Amino acid sequence: METATQLPNAPARVQSSNPAAELLQIVTFQVGREIFGLDILKVQEIIRFQPLTRMPDLPDYVEGVLNLRGKIVPVVGLRQRIGLDRQEPNTTTKIVVASVKDEVLGFMVDSVSEVLRISSSTLEPAPRLGEVKQKYVSGVGKLDNRLLLLLDLDELLSEEETTKVLSAKVEGNVH
Repeated sequence: METATQLPNAPARVQSSNPAAELLQIVTFQVGREIFGLDILKVQEIIRFQPLTRMPDLPDYVEGVLNLRGKIVPVVGLRQRIGLDRQEPNTTTKIVVASVKDEVLGFMVDSVSEVLRISSSTLEPAPRLGEVKQKYVSGVGKLDNRLLLLLDLDELLSEEETTKVLSAKVEGNVH
């Protein structure tokens, strides 16, 4: 029998009857050539890309807002946020709707792969490379011959950046 438990800032964990076989539930997606993962408990849903409404005076990494069942949700372009060039959305582009600092945000990704259960023994802390923007990578998992970068969405945007992104939500509610 498996049960899910949640640790602060850690991916969802599934414990089996064998304590050494602790599994993490991770939603995986691709941005550029890299594979990223998110704790499944942070993800509310994954939707096909849809046209977004661009709001004025927002940072370049904010793609716009979408109306998701009556709620205005700001959408961050994950490519731009991690320092890659913007790419026009295509048939594989998805929006991952997730909880960030008690708010709901969308993240535009190149494609969504799958939900993986990986052993916690395959995870290592994120390497420290000076003051590189990788503070939002909470760990690195080994998948066959590739690496999976685990994102910490609460670290992806600073408090000031989160406030700017959420201003789109407020402006989007004005009729």
